[in-house]
Amino acid sequence: MTHDNAGSTVSRTPLPADGYVGDPEVRAEWDNRYADRPQLWSGRPNGALVAEVAGLTPGRVLDVGCGEGADAVWLARGGWDVTALEVSGVALERAAGHARDAGVAVRWIHAELTEAELVPGSFDLVSAQYPALLRTPDAAAERALLAAVAPGGVLLVVHHAGMDTQHPHDSEFDPADYVWPAMVAALFDDDWEVEVDEQRPRPAPEGGAGAHHTDDVVLRARRLH
Repeated sequence: MTHDNAGSTVSRTPLPADGYVGDPEVRAEWDNRYADRPQLWSGRPNGALVAEVAGLTPGRVLDVGCGEGADAVWLARGGWDVTALEVSGVALERAAGHARDAGVAVRWIHAELTEAELVPGSFDLVSAQYPALLRTPDAAAERALLAAVAPGGVLLVVHHAGMDTQHPHDSEFDPADYVWPAMVAALFDDDWEVEVDEQRPRPAPEGGAGAHHTDDVVLRARRLH
């Protein structure tokens, strides 16, 4: 186990359950969701990430909510120095296996974003693809996303269009409980330049949860200083 350049405790393999930093109920919820099937997502990198990263010079990247690791592996293959954060230990085990199979190195952090103790301004890219970040009165998750971006770096937040206005589901999903791109954008000040803020058709992956969503909201902003 080592300490990465963001200052958080990390491991080349997922941390054991007692190394998790965050709400145990959140971890259990996501562990159960992943454990229900051998593969939850498509296994391919998210299309919006691929499109938005195309013109960027590889550097240090934080993959927020890395899931089974498709984005993290793709970024590492592209020359990025990847730190991937996830609440589910089940997902992290799968992600680490995919990284080993691909022959790439990824730093794994088993924690909630708001509990990860990342050193401010540590990443050239912070990517949050369809994150399930819980909303709090002090906007802790939104502020943690912004704080992690280095001067000159990019914040990329992508979500399914229209989910923020859905009615609560019988599955207990309530959009009022979660952070959406507009909430992140609301915190930008003169230190930030919005480069993309739009809804666009989503390149639909074959299979995997969420494949039925047809449009993305893409928010990309650069931290000026």
